[in-house]
Amino acid sequence: MIIKSKPSVLSSEITSESAYLNRRQFLKRTGQYALMAAAGSVLAGCTDADEKVIQTDASAIPAPGSPDWKQLLIDQRKPGPFATDEAQTPWADVTNYCNFYEFGTAKTDPAKNAGSLITDPWSVTISGEVEKPGTYNLEDILKPHALEDRIYRLRCVEAWSMVVPWVGFSLGDLLKRFNPTSRAKYVEFTTLHDPEQMPGQRSRLGSLPWPYKEGLRIDEAMHPLTVLAVGLYGKVLPNQNGAPIRLVVPWKYGFKSIKSIVGIRLLEEQPRTTWNQMAPHEYGFYANVNPDVSHPRWSQASERRLPSSLWNPERIDTRMFNGYAEEVAPLYKGMNLKMYF
Repeated sequence: MIIKSKPSVLSSEITSESAYLNRRQFLKRTGQYALMAAAGSVLAGCTDADEKVIQTDASAIPAPGSPDWKQLLIDQRKPGPFATDEAQTPWADVTNYCNFYEFGTAKTDPAKNAGSLITDPWSVTISGEVEKPGTYNLEDILKPHALEDRIYRLRCVEAWSMVVPWVGFSLGDLLKRFNPTSRAKYVEFTTLHDPEQMPGQRSRLGSLPWPYKEGLRIDEAMHPLTVLAVGLYGKVLPNQNGAPIRLVVPWKYGFKSIKSIVGIRLLEEQPRTTWNQMAPHEYGFYANVNPDVSHPRWSQASERRLPSSLWNPERIDTRMFNGYAEEVAPLYKGMNLKMYF
């Protein structure tokens, strides 16, 4: 399969920090770094008997728990192979218009409620059909990978869209490190389940079955467009946008790009995913952006590009696979995409 890369956009060409950035929205610190470090020691011990925790080489990257260790890594990022020349959605819209039900169902709830989420220390458990399962500290997840700018279109199933300058690295490169077995046909992702930190998980009204889960076919997960993001606009990923690490799959509807990941499991069978489990007639497992397949309650033929209001929308035509058909259509050759929506 040949992947045609679009011209890269240099970091210097990204919209200026002064125009869109208010760092205080996501760099709020509690002054409890010592507490975080202690929590990291506890997390390190919270593994199954057959798993191992890989400890960081302290000399390799800035010390975890220090205020800027993630930012120092992000500052070393390089231009990525995929970009778009479309206008980028302003910081204020990207960070204040979010779906993250763990922090509330209104678009502004995540920005209001996610500030107290502790994202350092953090660990991710790799399990299932891999030869090297284990629980890995975030610094060990990031350490071997060169971070890149990835400027992608984001299309929500609710028919609105953005253009977002992520900072991340290839999910496929991460998975290869753990040697998937020949039985690994799917990848399941799990979001943090912590009702004390995530008030939406305490709600009794329209609550989802927690923890939130999503999944991809293994070839989708290994595709070069699929990334794990740790930054946004050249800065550390804000909590409301899925800190400290989230999935980004730009040719699928946004709910597939799961946030605040704590588990990655490789499976032989297709996993049950949250929205597909809740309403399978509305939210398919594949959830590829497709203007020819309407949601049961609205058309997917067009989208409202942010920033614009419901009352004065900037509407644009939706493209197949969100405009990434040239790169990803071969993944679905011969499939009925109206049946496998």
